[in-house]
Amino acid sequence: MGEVAKDLTAGTVGGAAQLIVGHPFDTIKVKLQSQPVPLPGQAPKYAGAVDAVKQTLAAEGPRGLYKGMGAPLATVAAFNAVLFSVRGQMEALLRSQPGAPLTVNQQVVAGAGAGVAVSFLACPTELIKCRLQAQSALASSDSAVVAVKYGGPMDVARHVLKSGGVTGLFKGLVPTMAREIPGNAAMFGVYELLKQSFAGGQDTSHLGRGSLIVAGGLAGASFWASVYPTDVVKSVIQVDDYKNPKFSGSIDAFRKILASEGIKGLYKGFGPAMARSVPANAACFLAYEVTRSSLG
Repeated sequence: MGEVAKDLTAGTVGGAAQLIVGHPFDTIKVKLQSQPVPLPGQAPKYAGAVDAVKQTLAAEGPRGLYKGMGAPLATVAAFNAVLFSVRGQMEALLRSQPGAPLTVNQQVVAGAGAGVAVSFLACPTELIKCRLQAQSALASSDSAVVAVKYGGPMDVARHVLKSGGVTGLFKGLVPTMAREIPGNAAMFGVYELLKQSFAGGQDTSHLGRGSLIVAGGLAGASFWASVYPTDVVKSVIQVDDYKNPKFSGSIDAFRKILASEGIKGLYKGFGPAMARSVPANAACFLAYEVTRSSLG
């Protein structure tokens, strides 16, 4: 099996593990990010992450926590194939000689390159996911998008294509790239740094699963810690109405969030995102490493 095929297979398994473990946390994150700003004297729809979980379970049952999972699950193979295959090809370009281990800095560059590539696949997938996840959070808003009750991912895609055309699926591409490029640079850099620290050198091939879980979990946390405000901007843009948008672009969304909610507005849902990142990315990297190793 070729190296690209190995990365494709292992990345797909890793992505599936990440999605299954982390999607409920992601749903709560998006609900918190996209809930309307309350009027003066009114309480927000959700008091916090725990309240969002309780309201979601009460209104929609456990399935509500997995709303919007169809789109990323359907594309998890392609997404992780691109992420890990491009990273693998970047590694091959950066190596001084075949088989030579990469430095932490080289892994940062490889991660950034992979981030560029996956942004074009992540953007439409995330747009569909966010619009499904945010429906109940936007229920008290007067936005026209709330009038649409989506039946599933394909229904969202049909509405988006009707409202914004093919380019409508790429709404939020700029903040998606602003998240994926530095986020993946940080994640793969931290992952390599921790693996080398645990191994006591650049040869990390004999690390146990416990070390891989810790390294993967902390690497995932570094992704969100480094780029979270851009994810908030991406979410509010992607759930915005096409006909009567509240935001003219990423900078406008950033400014309006700051003006209405302050710095804390750029960190709505940060708790669930961090709570998700550790177990979800630990599962992803462990599944990737175990699968990749088993393929030789």
